[in-house]
Amino acid sequence: MKKVSCFFCILLLMVFSGAGCREKERTVLQTASGNGSDETAYGDAIIEGTIGEPTVLIPMLAGDSASHNVAGMIFNGLVKYDTDLSVIGDLAESWDISPDGLVITFHLRKGVKWADGVEFTSDDVMFGYKTIIDEKTPTAYKEDFLQVKKAETPDKHTFKVTYERPFAPALTSWGGLVVLPRHLLEGKDITKTEFARKPVGLGPYALTKWAQGQELALDSYKGYFEGRPYIDRYIYRVIPDPATMFLELQAGGIDMMGLTPIQYTKQTENDFFRNNFQKFRYPVFAYTHMAFNLKHPWFKDKRVRKAIAYAIDKNEIVDVVLFGLGSPATGPYVPNTWPYNPNVEKYGYNPEKAKQLLKEAGWLDTDGDGILEKDGRPFSFTILTNMGNNLRKNTATIIQWRLAKIGIRVEIKALEWSTFVNEFIDKRRFEAVLLGWSIGLDPDQYDIWHSSKTKEKEFNFISYSNPEVDELLDKGRRTFALEERKKAYFRIQEILADEVPYIFLYVPDATPIVHARFKGIKPSPIGISYNLPKWYVPKKLQRHSMEQ
Repeated sequence: MKKVSCFFCILLLMVFSGAGCREKERTVLQTASGNGSDETAYGDAIIEGTIGEPTVLIPMLAGDSASHNVAGMIFNGLVKYDTDLSVIGDLAESWDISPDGLVITFHLRKGVKWADGVEFTSDDVMFGYKTIIDEKTPTAYKEDFLQVKKAETPDKHTFKVTYERPFAPALTSWGGLVVLPRHLLEGKDITKTEFARKPVGLGPYALTKWAQGQELALDSYKGYFEGRPYIDRYIYRVIPDPATMFLELQAGGIDMMGLTPIQYTKQTENDFFRNNFQKFRYPVFAYTHMAFNLKHPWFKDKRVRKAIAYAIDKNEIVDVVLFGLGSPATGPYVPNTWPYNPNVEKYGYNPEKAKQLLKEAGWLDTDGDGILEKDGRPFSFTILTNMGNNLRKNTATIIQWRLAKIGIRVEIKALEWSTFVNEFIDKRRFEAVLLGWSIGLDPDQYDIWHSSKTKEKEFNFISYSNPEVDELLDKGRRTFALEERKKAYFRIQEILADEVPYIFLYVPDATPIVHARFKGIKPSPIGISYNLPKWYVPKKLQRHSMEQ
């Protein structure tokens, strides 16, 4: 949920219409050059500010983006995306797919070693696969791997999987979730082992320090199979307040952060930032939404959910909260991508329509005090969201104000991230939540919407259930034909728009800022961090050494 703003691991290929992700300006502001040589060099450290602290660093157990961001520096998958959104090898140097699409044979890289020096082999992939499908493993990502009929390791550098039925996301499901060191974890309960906080990986960086609530430090893995990263150390500083984080950026306490809209559009438009930082703006595969607990009596009636949708002005939120750095959302896909259906109900701002629907549902202002009631109970509920995300807090405040105008009283409660997820989301202790999903490049969202995915730690935490959606989700993942998949996902969006289990609010732009001394940053449709091991600081500009 994104970060859960966090569904980072529905990792599959999306074909774009046209050349861009969205028809929106892509902005890169580069700083002036001339303060030093641009020659590549090893050394220095990068310090990133983050509002959320990881909960666990085993990828298959992580459901939030803070955890995945750090774990992604430590672990690799068999495949990954290239900058043109094609699938390329990672730990697998190549693969063969049978003509019927049911068998994938991965040919693994030779000479790859875990950070403790032990050789990586197909046994590690097999161990990770068996771990993720184990019924005792509490993971939201199990479903994709349950589609495998048989897994084999013909030799130490070959991993072969056979599917019982066609599975469109098959290849890219073998991204960064499954590979684990068998020699360290075999026979252990991965939910209880210290490995979750002291992982040993084979990625570009290795965790060396975790000061709870303060920072995580990772040192470059000099034996990394793609080459030692140029930057010696990557530090995450946990700073829950974006305003405080911005002050740290100005003071040199951090080198990189995600800017809020006001920081991007107003507070960094001066010579200090132009001369010392690089700003980036690009569309992301993510959306922010308000989700209803569909078991709560207030929200079982579709008319009530529709009324709330009509009472919210999405354009107002984009303009006031995002400063225009985004667009209104109408469903679980971002505009100008092939599964996006542009012809669903948009729920434009219409408070009179909202009031009429509420009246039809039995909600009336019987006391004349402006608060709707039904069966003697006032219409009042709480929106939960996470601390440190002012965009969500400000969005909730606007929703609170708009709903008050139609007679609904709303309270807002912001919670520390891990408490929010573990004690409220996972335990279904909420009426409505304001969250974001970081979606994958493949349109398969089985784990979010299928009625079977409602257990604790799974992603259908609102208890959504629709037999036709279940059937369409299965159909969409069972064919390789793009047009057939498109029909399924278009119909799913029509149903979600009609039933309103979420109010899809907005699709944001990413607006990271990085200090000017860091070179080698190349923006792409998959962001800026994909080539982080290739970032570097010219020797004359380096500030930090590796001393402890």
